[in-house]
Order: sequence, then C-alpha cells, then structure tokens
Amino acid sequence: MGSSNLNRLSSLRVLQAALEARSVRVLVVSFASVPGARLWLEQTGCTFDMLLDPHRQVYRSFGLGSSYSKVMNFSVLLQYSEFGAVDRDFPDVPPHLLGDLYQMGGDFLLSEAGKVLLSHPSRNPLDRLSLQDVLQASAAADESTSSP
Repeated sequence: MGSSNLNRLSSLRVLQAALEARSVRVLVVSFASVPGARLWLEQTGCTFDMLLDPHRQVYRSFGLGSSYSKVMNFSVLLQYSEFGAVDRDFPDVPPHLLGDLYQMGGDFLLSEAGKVLLSHPSRNPLDRLSLQDVLQASAAADESTSSP
C-alpha cells in the first residue's frame, strides 16, 4: 500500500460521515502478510476494516493484475518525486515486509448483496476515483433500489 493510498484514506476519513449516511462501508483489501498489514495500519492510523487477500483472489476477481510498466512509468515517478516538496512521505516498511510493488488497485462499490455498482480498476497507482464519484454512484444505486 503506497503513499497515494494514504492520501485516499485521509480523504475517506474526512468524508466518513457522508459515507456512513449513504450506508457506504469502506473495506481496505491488502495482499500483505499479517505483520505487514499490522505495521501499515499502525503507521497510517487507518481505522477501516481490512481484508487480507494473500493469494489475491479478490484482486483477480476484479481483474487487477501486477504491472511494472504502469507503476514505473515516467508520469507516476515524476509525481512521486514531488512528494518530498509537499512534505508527503511513503510508509516506512522494512524490506522483508514489502510485497509486490507493482500490484494494481482500484475503487469498487458493491451492494450489500454483492452486486458490483461501480468498478474502476486503476490505470496506474495514482488513478483513483474521486470520492464524489463514489458518493454519486451510491446515491444512484439508492435511487434505483427505491424506485418502483
């Protein structure tokens, strides 16, 4: 889980009341080991539920692969290089706990019944939906289930 995820989690915490009002529950999915996940939770202060998916079954079911070229492309590396200038840090993870740096993520919204309401596999590590997009998809799903 990289620095872009830290910013994402900070935004989610700020909008947690709006998410809860829409009955949106945030679940962080990680392929990390238990010690790696614990360390990440401690360092980030993340309070959301976490699902450990060491065999990446959830990742595969959403079509999320691992890609060196998407993670290490010039525009992503340029954005990462700017983090120091704006006082943003990467998590301090010991090398033995580092997983697959090239695993891609995404944003997904599921109904309580497990129906996929919104699917956004990231094109690179910084490609995330805005929280407004997630809230709008949640609102649209609420409207479709409440209309006759």
